[in-house]
Amino acid sequence: MSTGRRESGKAAPRAPTSGPGGARGPGGARGRSRRIVVVRYGGPEEMRLVEGAMPVPRPGEVRVRRTAAGAGPADVLMREGACPDGPRPPFTPGHGLVGTVDAVGEGVTGFALGQPVAALTVYGAYADHLCVPASRLVPVPPGLDPAEAVALVFDYVAAYQMLHRVARVRKGERVLVHDAAGGVGSAALELGRIAGLVDMYGTAAGGAAVRAVASLDGVPIDLTRENFASRVRIGALRGLDVVLDGTGGWTTPRSYRLLGPGGRLVLYGRAAGRRPAVPLVLARAAFQRSRRVMAYRADRLLERRPDWYREDLGALFRLLAERRIAPVIAERAPLEDAPGLHERLRRGEAAGRRVLC
Repeated sequence: MSTGRRESGKAAPRAPTSGPGGARGPGGARGRSRRIVVVRYGGPEEMRLVEGAMPVPRPGEVRVRRTAAGAGPADVLMREGACPDGPRPPFTPGHGLVGTVDAVGEGVTGFALGQPVAALTVYGAYADHLCVPASRLVPVPPGLDPAEAVALVFDYVAAYQMLHRVARVRKGERVLVHDAAGGVGSAALELGRIAGLVDMYGTAAGGAAVRAVASLDGVPIDLTRENFASRVRIGALRGLDVVLDGTGGWTTPRSYRLLGPGGRLVLYGRAAGRRPAVPLVLARAAFQRSRRVMAYRADRLLERRPDWYREDLGALFRLLAERRIAPVIAERAPLEDAPGLHERLRRGEAAGRRVLC
């Protein structure tokens, strides 16, 4: 995952450091700030709560006081060291946050102290305060629940962009979503319904996950009891139009074979980097141009088209304000409980999103 780390010459969120910054706002460089640090790759036991100097925004940056930070599979992958171009320990995880403007660096305009904002940080959001390039911030409309709003920053934006920017879905198309009870998968079902998609199949692993897919108007496929390929072939005789696969491995080639003419397989998350299934599918796709395989990474699309990110997140905020989407929040935990939250993420104890707030 591309991180935009400062040492590579790209802007990135900064962990707390002291020093001059010409910041405007309450506190400046005074005070202390807490953050979670991954001291080495591994399990949740490698996460530590540390306290350090208040970060000072550099020119062009805004210091954000975190109100909510999303916790999900992207953070787990980085903690485990499964992202080849991800940060190296010690680092602070956290792919996205919602908070309020706490201080602004030199040259920053358009943001007021106390203003609610959101950002896709890629990493760094498990902190009380974080300095973010002003260009990465998106204003949050007043009145939104921060925990629900932060769910949109990655999960819903990823689902929205895969459906509309990558696959370019059309009303009436048939879709299969893997891990459909997960954060991105459940968002895809909600947004697919709004887009007029039909026969939205969703794989899940029994019990609560299957019920969650059904509650979102998806056609649940229980992987503990059913073969997803056989089930889809029965219901979609002409093949699928779109498959969203964030799982990878053995699901990828089977998903590709389920596509009908003009079908699109979108790989993301673990699936976008799995070997050897991905090269095999890509090789087949090269000789069957009526079916396409595409990879999606939110961070890379953000770097190429930041205007799309702002536009898409803004559209999602409007849907949330209108209650046309309703992110399920399974747990709200304090920052110091981040290791325990990651352990509960691993066990998959409940459908819905987990938030540090």
